[in-house]
Parts: sequence; C-alpha cells; structure tokens
Amino acid sequence: MLKSYRRHLLVLSAVALTLGGLDLRARADDITIGFVTHAQGNPFVEQIVDGAKAAAADLGVALKVQESPGGSPEGQLKLAQGLVNAGAAGIASSMPGDAMAKGMNDIIASGVPVVQFNILAKAVQGPYVGERSTQSGRILGKMIVDKLGGASAKGKVVIGNCFPGFPVLENRAKGVEESLKAAPGLTVLGPFDVKVSAVDNYNHWEQLYAANPDSVAMIGLCAPDIASLGKLNAANGDKFIAGGYDLTAENLAAIKDGHAYVSLGQSPFVQGYLPIVLLVDAIRSKKPAPVGFYDAGTQVVTANSVDMGPGLPSVTFDELQKLAADPKATAEFYKPWTKTVLSAATPPGMQSIEAESK
Repeated sequence: MLKSYRRHLLVLSAVALTLGGLDLRARADDITIGFVTHAQGNPFVEQIVDGAKAAAADLGVALKVQESPGGSPEGQLKLAQGLVNAGAAGIASSMPGDAMAKGMNDIIASGVPVVQFNILAKAVQGPYVGERSTQSGRILGKMIVDKLGGASAKGKVVIGNCFPGFPVLENRAKGVEESLKAAPGLTVLGPFDVKVSAVDNYNHWEQLYAANPDSVAMIGLCAPDIASLGKLNAANGDKFIAGGYDLTAENLAAIKDGHAYVSLGQSPFVQGYLPIVLLVDAIRSKKPAPVGFYDAGTQVVTANSVDMGPGLPSVTFDELQKLAADPKATAEFYKPWTKTVLSAATPPGMQSIEAESK
C-alpha cells in the first residue's frame, strides 16, 4: 500500500510539473513583442531581425516585425504605435530621429516597455543596444591611415553618410576624422549624403568618384557602402582604398575579391537578440526597462584578418562568409554568449547611455 501511495505521489508530481511547464510556456506564448526597423530589406538590418527571431524562439514569445522603407522617424513611430494598439506587450525599435522620442515615451508611460537598437535617440526613456559609435569610427579611420602608409599618407579621402543627421552616424564620422588627422597630408572631403538604397548608394558614390578621381580612399559609414565601393573600385582598376561597415555577404565578397579593404561589424545578432531579452524581463517583472547602454561589440575584418572581439569564438574569413549567409549557423555561433545572457538574472554589461558616444 505504501509503495502504491508513493507511486501515486510521483505520478501526481510529474503531472504537476508537466502542467506547470505548459502553463509557463503558455504565458510566454501570450507575450507578443513588436520589432520595428528602418531600411526595409537591407541585408544588415535583416541580420538584426534574424537575431530578434532567434531570441523570440529561445524565450517562447511571439514576434511581429514591421520595417520602414527608409529612415522616417514619423513612419517608424506609427508602426510602433500600431503594434501597441494591436496588443504588443513590448517594443524594440531603431530610432532614426528624436522626433520619435515623445511618442515612444508615451508608449513607455502607458506601461509598455521600449528598447532601442542600432540607432539611438537619447531622449527615449529606454535602454539602447548598439556599438560605441565614436570609437568604432576611430578604429576605421586608423585602419585606413595605416593602410595608406601612416602619418606620411597624402591625398584626398572622401567620406559618405547614408543618413546625415543620425547621431550614431555623425559620431562615426567624428571618430573617422579624428583618426585621419594623424596624417596631416590627407585632405578630408565630406561627409556627403550617399543615400541608403543600394541603387542610389552606388550612384552617389560613382558621382563622388567622378568628381574626385584622384582620391586615395573612400570611406562609407553605412551598411551598403562597402558593396557599392567594391563595385566602383573594380570598375576603375582598384585605384583607391575602400573602408566601411557591416559584415553582410555582399560586403565580405567585395573584401575577398580585393576591391575593398576593411569593414567593421557591429554584432547585428546581438542588436536583435538582446532587446528581446530585455523586453521579456521587463514584461515579466512588470518593471520599466532600465535606461542604459549595452555595447554590442565591434568586429574588424580584412581579407587577411578577422577580429570578432572579446568573448566570441575565432573564425576564418571563409567561415565568416558562411555565417553571413546562414542565420541558423550565426545563432549557433552566438550560443556561448546567449547562454550567458539567459542564465543571468539581468543581462550583464549595462553602462551609462553616455558611454555609447565616447
């Protein structure tokens, strides 16, 4: 009789655990996160979205993605508001302008947490996940100066910015120009508006090169630039050094083929993944997401070297190319990092917002 009673208790306990697990998962599945981006369809932005999807799958939440075709803050605010009206319990969004701030803060005041990624509006009362923008510009500028010969380098350097006025991009430009000053013989032109769509971006770079065919380097501050500059360089006998941002398949191909020199990554997977974790924590704790900055990291990639930054596994250039084209492989690559983030009571590493631009 005693053995039978114990077996009965074990069965009840197993049922309770199963029901508890289902209940917890059901509560997780009841959470819907809205995810809003700029530059719809851009390969780099899609890498961020892939990171958000991986986090949603790991945490058992629903994800609704809305993408703006350009960089209109008013347009993205409307998308965010629409997601909240449709029942989203939290919003992650890039912030292409302070015009979003009041509306996003109204969303936060209504009890719906907001997390920013990739493009920052400091007036928004939510955390931000992105790179240290000014420092990344310094790194890129130094790479170009060193490639040109160091302090003795001479000639024209053209800088392009696909979204003039965006603070993160303006900070990048500031950092690039700061490093270029190490070579007094370099003449910096720009930053010029080179637009974000692939076709417009190439056309604007082509016009800049036609006006400055003696340029020794051309530096882009946005995701489409390396692909455009690589194509332009190939068409003109590879006369200039091309540098820029993001580790998309197109950008890496330009580097591998020798038409571009260096591209800096900014961990798009982290920029997509971590905001979902922060939002789910805020929703479940019923507390506002704390204001602060999470450094997604900076990767420095040339055809001969791949630096993924501290805490990430080493990869070869060929392996990096495979990751750029495979969201599942990228999620697997970041597993050591995601395990650390998910096992912590609060994601580690938050700094002051001011640290983003230092």
